[in-house]
Amino acid sequence: MNLYLIIFTSEAYKEEKLYESHKDLFLELEKYFSLHLIYYKEAHKIPGNAYKMAFIANGDVENLVIQNFSILPYPITLLADGLYNSLASALEIAAWIRAKNLQVNIIHGPIPDMAEQVLYHHKAFATKRALKGKRIGIIGTPSPHLIASHVDYLLASQRWGITFIDIPIEEVYKRFYQITNDEIGVEASLFATNAKACQETSPDDLLKAMRLHKAVKMLCEQEHLDAITLSNSSFIKQLKVSGCVTASLLNDEGIPTGSEGDLQAIITLLMAYILTGQPSFMGNPAFIDKKQNELILTNCSIPTKMTYDYIIRSHFETQTGIGIQGLMHEGDVTLFKCGGECLDEYYVAEGYLTENTNYLTHCRTQVKIKLNKPVSYFFHNPLGHHHILLQGRHEKTIKEFMQQNRCKLIE
Repeated sequence: MNLYLIIFTSEAYKEEKLYESHKDLFLELEKYFSLHLIYYKEAHKIPGNAYKMAFIANGDVENLVIQNFSILPYPITLLADGLYNSLASALEIAAWIRAKNLQVNIIHGPIPDMAEQVLYHHKAFATKRALKGKRIGIIGTPSPHLIASHVDYLLASQRWGITFIDIPIEEVYKRFYQITNDEIGVEASLFATNAKACQETSPDDLLKAMRLHKAVKMLCEQEHLDAITLSNSSFIKQLKVSGCVTASLLNDEGIPTGSEGDLQAIITLLMAYILTGQPSFMGNPAFIDKKQNELILTNCSIPTKMTYDYIIRSHFETQTGIGIQGLMHEGDVTLFKCGGECLDEYYVAEGYLTENTNYLTHCRTQVKIKLNKPVSYFFHNPLGHHHILLQGRHEKTIKEFMQQNRCKLIE
């Protein structure tokens, strides 16, 4: 990874001397990056799409930065190790930038902490670049109950650089009917063999589910889709098969897939996948305990890679087709949701998965989570009902990414 530091110094610029003066920081950064020190007068030589930030080398550089303000990458980040009055200059510059109603961040602290902050910053930068040009397929129409989960295509495309592709659900039907059971028999057998148990379903249900998976995957390949959201109710009505297996396996295969046409949820799934490289679980809060600060998150589909075992069940709401009861290990988790019509709001909280529950009144996969933040968010400021669960602790990574993209944290 390349890191270009745009050097602002009030002294005559000599790279060797500057490197020696800030050697501790530069050596730490070089553990992770190929470091390039570029005097601000030479900033035009930095590649246009390179990862770069301003380095405040010492004091008395405020006017230099203001006079060369246009070369700073936005959102503006100032790196200052505090030596030679550099932090004082960074604070003055940041105050001037904020007075212009622009976003600015200072990276400062103990050397290891500064390097860690730069790594988070770089991951956010790389994720934004990776999102640009991604194609999200909307197969069918969103469920009518999603009254607060709409997305303005134009505003979202301008903010994130993604493209939405509306695809008639008939395109899936056409491929589904062309696929024979022989074509997916091996996959169906493997999926059943790897399951802990099969309940409430038939071999025909499984074959239909695998045919639907193959049909949707073919469509993803032909339309060059990077993520999709499915109209599950349409599949159940027309084909007598749910999209739960399809969503589970596509998420396993690196194609973030959500259900019900929830655009806010599928974009969150895509962001989470690019940020962490792992699949995530789209669930509904089914029960919230204020006193214990816990919630139960449920759905009938989960990536099998997130489970240590799974049970093949029927789809809970319709008792039709297949739903998946996934069993997850206890451990650290992160809850994430990007919301708002132009995707400029977000919620994130870490917690601990304490239990797999098995209530008869909820969807098949059920996980109890004890959050590190008050669950009152869900009662006062919820961003819809679908939220995305990641295994592991990712709050810092997500916050850095969302803040760089000028999104408002909702709590």
